[in-house]
Amino acid sequence: MSLMSNRNNISSGSEWEGKIGYSRAVRIGQLVSVSGTTASGPDGPVGGDDLAEQTREALRRIEAALAEAGASTTDVIRTRMYLTDMSRWEEAGIAHGEVFGEIRPATTILEVSALIAPGLLIEIEADAVIGD
Repeated sequence: MSLMSNRNNISSGSEWEGKIGYSRAVRIGQLVSVSGTTASGPDGPVGGDDLAEQTREALRRIEAALAEAGASTTDVIRTRMYLTDMSRWEEAGIAHGEVFGEIRPATTILEVSALIAPGLLIEIEADAVIGD
């Protein structure tokens, strides 16, 4: 059986998924990978300039994608946080800890020069392995 026949692409409904060629999340077997997720909204970032609130919104979206894939935050083994301003890492870290404090996945925090839209302060990726 090929891995592709066991593949489940999860969509957020964004027009960009087809144009760029990506999925919000992909599940193959027990592995789920969630694409970089931001707090972008039609009128700008959810949470405005509040990095902690942007982090919470991105994590809510990740949690929804995981649920659609049959996983939960307790299955997450790695997250990656991309910040536009590393001096504010603690704001993002505390919000991340609200979700993952007991789960404690491997985590990386990186600074990037910009994200895809102005005003976005953080983008988060997550990988999960669904237990039996």
